[in-house]
Amino acid sequence: MRDKFLSFSLPLIGDEEINEVVEALKSGWLTSGPRTRQFEQEFREKVGAPAALALNSCTAGLHIALKVLNVGPGDEVITTPMTFAASVNVIEHVGARPVLVDVEPDTLNIQPDAVAQAITPATKAIIAVHYAGHPVELNALRSIANEYGIHLIEDAAHAVGAFFEGQPIGSGSNLTAFSFYATKNLTTGEGGMLTGAIDLLDHARVMSLHGMNREAWSRYAAGGKWAYDIVEPGFKYNMTDIQSALGLTQLRRFERMQGRRREIVETYNKAFGSLGAFLTPTTRAHVTNAWHLYVLRLRSSELTIGRNQFIDEMTARNIGTSVHFIPIHLHSFYRNKYSLQPDDYPVAHAAYQQMVSLPLSPSMSDQDVADVIDAVLDIRSKFGRRRAAA
Repeated sequence: MRDKFLSFSLPLIGDEEINEVVEALKSGWLTSGPRTRQFEQEFREKVGAPAALALNSCTAGLHIALKVLNVGPGDEVITTPMTFAASVNVIEHVGARPVLVDVEPDTLNIQPDAVAQAITPATKAIIAVHYAGHPVELNALRSIANEYGIHLIEDAAHAVGAFFEGQPIGSGSNLTAFSFYATKNLTTGEGGMLTGAIDLLDHARVMSLHGMNREAWSRYAAGGKWAYDIVEPGFKYNMTDIQSALGLTQLRRFERMQGRRREIVETYNKAFGSLGAFLTPTTRAHVTNAWHLYVLRLRSSELTIGRNQFIDEMTARNIGTSVHFIPIHLHSFYRNKYSLQPDDYPVAHAAYQQMVSLPLSPSMSDQDVADVIDAVLDIRSKFGRRRAAA
């Protein structure tokens, strides 16, 4: 057993990031400035987006997306129960009603057919979450959105580096929000990016900084003008140059970090894929998975313990894990407000009871990966169901 606890998802931060942040501090420009604009440009080029706006979180991106698209009271927004609360909280924030539909049994992404069945005259938008880094069925959802004249917003918090049919997630004209939280494939500590059509991003940029028609960069840099106007009541959602210094460095070595994630996933799949006690993650042939999470599902028919005890056993072996996610309809606010029951979304509920996220980070050594595998196999050996001899 390991002597030192293995955290679930440590970021990979090296001298390159540290040096870049120090240079940002020395520059005297700490808030949104030249590094933030450069990060926006390089990220836009990386994913092939029409435009990009750096923000302080993916949540901010989703919130602004709804505001820019004029989603508000009386509107409905269809989304998935298999997501973090932020994806649904923003719908509440704008006064709209979240409408949950169940997920696909293999990818745990939102079911397009269920989306189509849930549309009403009040439906204004779909928030599609690329769960764990596996893209949703974008063609089907785009077709539904076009048919009914509603907006498609992509929650790509897990999907930096993912592709759908050869196209990077975020390359479309619809609004797409990315996360750079500490555990994400690319981190700025806290932070996010919104991509989409230029006119939508121009509006979002104003909304992201109080509704001002001039940013700090244009007011305080050499030759800047002090005057500004508030053209609408906006928010304080801008990214800082300190964060962008991290992001620029992470972006430039992103492919190396992704390569390491894929190596770990392949090693896990080889170790667990043929064992009846586990269901390993799915990747469909027409997508490139970003592999933000490695979600192992336990088959209760093959184990004498449930998910919670499995996690306790991993912790006892000094291995950190997590659960992604407690479905939205099980949280007290949504359960009580909308009178939701666990089996209202049976696929999501069943998957939740089986799932455990294993450590997955480019910071992991080969020994770390081996320790995770040894722990999982040891638990299976100890708690696997014994079959009666024929």
